[in-house]
Amino acid sequence: MRRAPLIPALALLLAALPVHAADAPPAERPTAAKPEPRNEGFKPEQVTTHGSVTVGGRRIDYEAVAGTLVVHPKDWDDVPQNADKEPAPEASMFYVAYFASDPKGGPRPVTFIYNGGPGSATVWLHMGAFGPRRVVTSGDAHTPAAPYAIVNNDSSLLDASDLVFIDAPGTGFSRVAGKDRDKAFFGVDQDGQAFADFVAQFLAKYGRWNSPKYLFGESYGTTRSAVLANLLETDRSIDLNGVILLSQILAFDGSVDRAESNPGVDLPYELALPTYAATAWYHHRLPDAPATLAPLLAEVEHFAMTDYALALAAGASLPPEQRRATIARLHRYTGLPEDYIDKANLRVSGGEFRKTLQADGGATTGRLDTRFSGPTLDPLSKSAEYDPQSAALRSAYVSAFNEYARKDLRYGDGRAFKASLPLFRTWQGAHQPPGSSFPAGHATNVMPDLANAMKQDPNLHVMLHAGYYDLATPYFQGVYEMRHLPIPAELQKNIEYQFYESGHMVYAHEPSLKLLHDSVAAFIRRTDHLPGR
Repeated sequence: MRRAPLIPALALLLAALPVHAADAPPAERPTAAKPEPRNEGFKPEQVTTHGSVTVGGRRIDYEAVAGTLVVHPKDWDDVPQNADKEPAPEASMFYVAYFASDPKGGPRPVTFIYNGGPGSATVWLHMGAFGPRRVVTSGDAHTPAAPYAIVNNDSSLLDASDLVFIDAPGTGFSRVAGKDRDKAFFGVDQDGQAFADFVAQFLAKYGRWNSPKYLFGESYGTTRSAVLANLLETDRSIDLNGVILLSQILAFDGSVDRAESNPGVDLPYELALPTYAATAWYHHRLPDAPATLAPLLAEVEHFAMTDYALALAAGASLPPEQRRATIARLHRYTGLPEDYIDKANLRVSGGEFRKTLQADGGATTGRLDTRFSGPTLDPLSKSAEYDPQSAALRSAYVSAFNEYARKDLRYGDGRAFKASLPLFRTWQGAHQPPGSSFPAGHATNVMPDLANAMKQDPNLHVMLHAGYYDLATPYFQGVYEMRHLPIPAELQKNIEYQFYESGHMVYAHEPSLKLLHDSVAAFIRRTDHLPGR
């Protein structure tokens, strides 16, 4: 059933009297009735089922728990409220936990997994990457409509860790309620606090305080992981064994999506250039393309951080001959027309690149995965107006999860599953970095949070995974952020990297999914501190 929303206390209705109450005899005067009981708010739920998955030829039996935990904002007061006040904000956070049986009876690692958005449910990682079942989609084309194939996931991470897939407040089957609920949960710091509350409650509920613990976040989920890792360590006294980041963005000033609205900040163009080159190479748009991708990317990365960076930094003082040489190099690396690059003043945003690269064929290039293409909606538009990769996959993932949740997990009948929420217009990006007494006055940047977590716990290991064809969070931006974390040089050895010939959703490319599983499983086994590893 759909859960009823919280409502204010009902107004009292007086019985109809033949005379005014003040004129009635004392015995007949109405007495004040007690207010009706308030809705007591969300309640934790859980539904348990059992299943098995085969990973690497080995059958793994598991218990699956689909349920909710109720979380509250920072400094929540659990004293009962007066009936005449609106209820305090709270969130019912949905999760699916998979607990594998350990034949040796020993402790197992537990990994908390979530997508990002902000405003995205965790259907993508659940049905595409690490859950026991995954949906089969087409390689770099639009997946045909239902029925979709839901198969055993040979790359499920259950062979290395127990798994907890979490829907952020308001997404998926999670819900928010109470006074000022949007302000209480839809922001960088508020979201981090909700997840910290969830993790602590989960560890207590399932007796996992002494298990090796990992965070796995994708996209905005990497932003969340930086905040969450720091909160768990400093506010909750919970150290982590590892933080696993997929398609990272920690500093939003580095995004090339709308870089043209932030003139004077040229770094996004430099960090996106290697992805432009990889994309043009994939679509055979380079004038003298090399046979393999890796040497090209190394060359473009070097150019982006040297000659290109100097040219952009020169601004209007750039000599004409150097400008012409830079335009020629950009044409060679992006496949864009030289006159277009000139008119763009050497600075092409992500949306402009995606609209222009294949414009002569009437196609728009993907954002989450630039291997994908789709028909251009408006040939006269300046920038891409939609993401062909998102359009190609979303129905398959959402349909598959709705089928799986209701039939296999036995959860969700009568409830709407919200794959995403349009939060970008209302999301509170102001973030209070560690050690600061007030939010920073610039674009969201959580690099200090991850750095503080690594300094507070010098044993914390971090692993960055990134796809070469990701233009939402370009892989070179993640590398740049890691190399610029404010940490001692010796802590850089705690950071590992893995790159894929795939996009933002690395797992949408089946060979990359296998490599992703193997890399993450090996990382967990290296860092879980369990005997006999």
